[in-house]
Parts: sequence; structure tokens; C-alpha cells
Amino acid sequence: MIALPGFGLSLIIAIALCVHVVRTHREMYWLWIILVFQPLGGIVYFLAILLPELLGGKTARKIGGVARETLDPARDYRQARGAYDDSPTVANAMRLAAAAAALGRHAEAEALFAQAAQGVHAEDSTLLLGRANALIELNRAAEALPLLQALGGKPEGRTPQVSLALGRAHEALGHTAEAEAAYDDAAGRLPGMEGLARYAAFLAQTGRTALAQEQLAEIDRRIRRADPYFRKEARAWRELAARALS
Repeated sequence: MIALPGFGLSLIIAIALCVHVVRTHREMYWLWIILVFQPLGGIVYFLAILLPELLGGKTARKIGGVARETLDPARDYRQARGAYDDSPTVANAMRLAAAAAALGRHAEAEALFAQAAQGVHAEDSTLLLGRANALIELNRAAEALPLLQALGGKPEGRTPQVSLALGRAHEALGHTAEAEAAYDDAAGRLPGMEGLARYAAFLAQTGRTALAQEQLAEIDRRIRRADPYFRKEARAWRELAARALS
């Protein structure tokens, strides 16, 4: 229970934040969050909106983005849907497909990527990779593999992201040697923890426990050096590898 003087101060701060919401034309749901969830709502608003404005730096913007995503994970999807409904361009289709995939709506993402990859955009690397990843998530690796192999045959398609998707597709289809080569390439070049984690899980599932443990140890080293605000995602990938080893 907040003491009366503390409650009064909290209410004054909440009102000031609500004024900021109105004057800067923020989404009106912030008013409800700030007033109902005192003082936590005000703290979230400060981290998500005010701090990036005050500091203007890259780290502050990252903090704000994490706070907004945690509070309202469908925000990017709603904005992307609105933009696509207003103007169904290829760029807006790509944005909406990416937002749908982030929410686990892989069937919607696959359909959008496929629809956008027409005409002059039929060989667009971003569209092909996005569709292939959606197909893999939908357990349709046999359809994803030709798209990824076509990408790998082009200089702009030889990216670690394509290697990771190739590893997943080959693994799903039982192509062990091809999967290992692709995962090894992705783990060595892909930023973040996903490449290492998926490679470790693959090694564990194919009986190379010692090698898998080496990858897990590398993940642990990187987590210790990671920005605290992004350790939650990193630990989620670590758990994927650790489960395969258990």
C-alpha cells in the first residue's frame, strides 16, 4: 500500500505524464496504463517514451523499443496492417509479413511474401528468404529448400541468414551432412545467439555431445558480455540448446 504522501506524489507524476501523452499525440491507451497501474505504468512510459526522447542515443532507443514490445507486442503488426490496408505496396507487404512472423502468424506471413514475390520482385532475396523461413515454421521444408538453394546461387544470397535457414530445412528433411555444413557456416557468421543455439541443438540431436557443449559454452560467454536488456532473448536461445543436451 502506498502511503498518502507517496500516493499524492505518484498521482502528480502520473498527471504530468498524461499531459505529455496528450500534447505529443501518443496512443491513448497510455493514459489508461499510466493511471491504472501506478506507479509501474508511469515507469514503463518513462522507459519506453520519455527516456529515448531525453537522451536520444542508440541505447536509450533500444531500451524504449524493448519496453514497448513487452507491453504491446502487437503494436508493430497493427501499424503494418494499417499501412498495408491503405497502400498494398511490396514494401508494406514485406513489413506486414515480418510483423506477422514475429507474432507467430507464419501462414499469413508466407502468403504475403509469396504474393509480393511476383513480376520484377520474383527473385527478391528478402522476399524469398522470408517466405522460406515461414515455410520452415509451417513444416513445409521441402517447399522452402528450392527457394533457399536458388538464393545460395547468387552472391547477395550467400548470407548467414540464408545458411541458417538452409540448415533448418536440410535438418527437417533428414539431410544431415548438408545441415551440418550450413549450421556451421551460420554459427560462425550470424550475429546473436540463434545460429549458435540451433547448431548446438543439431549437434546434440545427432550424437555430437562434446561439440554441442562447446557451442553452449560459447553461448554462455556471449551472454555474460551481452547488453542486459537483450539477455532475455539470448537466454531463450540458450534454453533451446540446453534442452537438446538434457
